[in-house]
Amino acid sequence: MEKILIANDGTRFFYKGNDLHTRFGVVKKADLDKAKPGTKVKTHLGKEFQVFDACFVDKMMKIRRGPQIIPIKDVGLIIAETGLQPNWKILDAGSGSGALACHLALLVSKGKVYTYDIREDHLAYAKDNIEFLGLKNITAKLLNVYESMPHKNLDLVTLDLPEPWLGVDNAFKALKPGGFIVSYSPCIPQVSDFVEKVRKTQGLVYLKTIELIEREWEFDARKIRPKTMQPLSHSGFLSFVRKI
Repeated sequence: MEKILIANDGTRFFYKGNDLHTRFGVVKKADLDKAKPGTKVKTHLGKEFQVFDACFVDKMMKIRRGPQIIPIKDVGLIIAETGLQPNWKILDAGSGSGALACHLALLVSKGKVYTYDIREDHLAYAKDNIEFLGLKNITAKLLNVYESMPHKNLDLVTLDLPEPWLGVDNAFKALKPGGFIVSYSPCIPQVSDFVEKVRKTQGLVYLKTIELIEREWEFDARKIRPKTMQPLSHSGFLSFVRKI
């Protein structure tokens, strides 16, 4: 069982089966294995942590990262704007490290996620992360979705691709009426070409494009303001489309 160690100052460490070596000292495997959720352990230097069973979000922070992943803020927007349901069937095109597919698979517990990529090295990352997170309802395979999408009656198709407009026709064929296409692109020319293709495709309705900016704040006594150095500003544009 993976565990998460959290200090009062918010410092966190992930434990998955060996002595835990940190800059604050070492916590022995024997102490961590017997620690129940909510109990405290100390490093050999005296730093105190509370121990909890690692949840999905904790594990997501430790996945293998090769290709850049879609940030949580954008994953959440996809889920909210499409009204994701537990029994949905989803095609995720452009597996990358598998982060989006894994988030979606967690929520479609009675459904299925098919994630495809054209690169075997990317799929290797995705498959390792799927196994690490213990998700059983994802199929990850090598496939060029510009050429085919071997599915029918999908509820959602996500496109994280260099040329998402090339996947529109196959996505349309694979979706059920009322199903969604969500395209994620870092640059506006990609969005423009995608939207133009959608508007030329009878049976698809372009809904909107969103850029979601996240701004974290710092609290230090009366010094309360946005953090000077933000870890992430622009990530990508999300374009939402529906089949009618």
